[in-house]
Amino acid sequence: MPSPIEGKSRYMPGIDGLRALAVLAVIAYHLHPGLAPGGLLGVGIFFVLSGYLITDLLIAEWRREGRLNLKSFWLRRFRRLLPAMLVLLSAVAAWIWLVDRSRLPALQGDFLAALTYVSNWWLVYREVSYFESLGPPSPLGHFWSLAVEEQFYLLWPLLLALALRLQPRRVWLAGAILLGAAASAAAMALLYEPGTDPSRIYYGTDTRAFGLLIGAALAVVWPSGKLSTGTPVRVRRIVDWAGTAGLFAVLLMIVRSGQYDAFLYQGGFVLLSLASAVTVAALAHPSGQLGRILGCRPLRWLGARSYGIYLWHYPVIVLTGPARGDGISLARVALQLTATIGLAALSWKFIEEPIRRRGVKAWGAQLFGRYRKRLPQPGMRWIVLGSLILFICASCLGESPQPPTVTNVLAEGSDGLAAPAPAPTPQPDQGNGTGTVTEASGPKTDEAAEAVVETAPPVAPEAVPEEEAWAGVTAIGDSVLLGTAAQLEKQLPGIVIDGKVGRQLAQAQEVADRLRSKGKLGSRIIIELGTNGAFSKKQLESLLHSLADAEQIVLVNTRVPRPWEGTVNDMLKEVSGRFANTTLVDWHAASVGKASFFAADGVHLNAEGAEYYASLLAKAVRKPRSSE
Repeated sequence: MPSPIEGKSRYMPGIDGLRALAVLAVIAYHLHPGLAPGGLLGVGIFFVLSGYLITDLLIAEWRREGRLNLKSFWLRRFRRLLPAMLVLLSAVAAWIWLVDRSRLPALQGDFLAALTYVSNWWLVYREVSYFESLGPPSPLGHFWSLAVEEQFYLLWPLLLALALRLQPRRVWLAGAILLGAAASAAAMALLYEPGTDPSRIYYGTDTRAFGLLIGAALAVVWPSGKLSTGTPVRVRRIVDWAGTAGLFAVLLMIVRSGQYDAFLYQGGFVLLSLASAVTVAALAHPSGQLGRILGCRPLRWLGARSYGIYLWHYPVIVLTGPARGDGISLARVALQLTATIGLAALSWKFIEEPIRRRGVKAWGAQLFGRYRKRLPQPGMRWIVLGSLILFICASCLGESPQPPTVTNVLAEGSDGLAAPAPAPTPQPDQGNGTGTVTEASGPKTDEAAEAVVETAPPVAPEAVPEEEAWAGVTAIGDSVLLGTAAQLEKQLPGIVIDGKVGRQLAQAQEVADRLRSKGKLGSRIIIELGTNGAFSKKQLESLLHSLADAEQIVLVNTRVPRPWEGTVNDMLKEVSGRFANTTLVDWHAASVGKASFFAADGVHLNAEGAEYYASLLAKAVRKPRSSE
């Protein structure tokens, strides 16, 4: 079991037990959200733990030495975190290079962001959703939380040293830290918009700092070095009961919360952080019973290796998971867990623990023992480090990404959508460069949309005569609509199609208003949205109210092997029934047992599926409203 390197520190086994619970919750969520709907909250527990332990360590040093040795602190942090991360990045790059080299160009930014600990802001910049990506997820997507913590490790010692000089009194210092936590929590609540993708506030250092700061405030008022085993029995019982209640609240939120719960962003994450802080306070007490329970050997073993487990679990899950992403195989889960824990155990034994205790130089000398007389030890350290970084960069930069075209966007998607790969076509006019097919009426068929599918014999009956004009029909949708654009124009000549990769229902109102202002919004409107994430009832109702003068609105539900599928389809069914001019096309039911219609992602359609899908929409539009 681990023991502190700093001589004045005290090992708290219950803390490692809590680490184990947190990382297991995260793994369960990434294996399948249904296993632990609130498993993403495990990261929030880690934030509180990091804030407490780092601040506790710094304050203890300040009291001993009267100063903070920032250089030593940062070197210890990098020595603890960087080597294992470099090995993981090298292993992932090598795996992808061997198995699917074509993915490397798309991942080069992820690798570089991970190396520089800015993954969270990189994802914000690229507008990559934590919850709503459809295509192959990046095996480095979990690095966002490591980036938040490393940014905290860089900035917090400076701020704390300044605060300790200006106001060393604990009450005032804790109050100032909690004021900062309140500002961060307020930013999350104010920036959150129900029904929209919350990834910006989920990833942001500014909107997640409250967890770290709550842990830091606890370290100010509850320093582990000041806690004594001689505490009165009554106080110990209060601490244990409070810690048990906090742990119960944390576990309840993990089981009952969901990724789309507005409650999480309007105070739920703060509540989780407070409950975690109370639990940590009980676990830090040397005479507490809760610490002994969570400090049992299996949890302690997992907790000590939680960093490696967190590093390895997501690449293992992503790189060995099924292409479609639906369903769960117990055999596969068992193998993934075994591989994750096994790799983490190797990382702990041969990389993390040796370097943590003896440094990179001694580790390099041991690892390359027979060459240690030929190379000076500082040279060994930099050669090992430089080789790993060069290998990662070389792997990522080995192939140059193609210039962005509308066709490429349909194939990959700016948010990771994996539409069916189009056949080679001449590069189309990109217009505004957004990958949107707009106002495609009559002969203005978009070449990229046509390239997504091939012509196939109609699957459904009732072909529409070519001479019949459907200039009064408008379709608004996402990449699924784009994949069926050519077939829809064959079935409904004159239709106006406006589709965009990654589009959310929250954007539909703006699209409808723009089309109306240009006279392109027809009296019959098809709305195919929900592939990329959930939305609120208020948003859908507001959209339908704004289209109340339309003769007919056709809503299309979704088949997407992601957690929001049921939420989207239930919402469409509930709301559509309350609007007289609204028809619901149940694509989810119509596509049951038709796996041959779909591409590998289980969402986008091949030629046969696109033809069938287009015929369903055309048939729904042709129905007179009175017969529905």
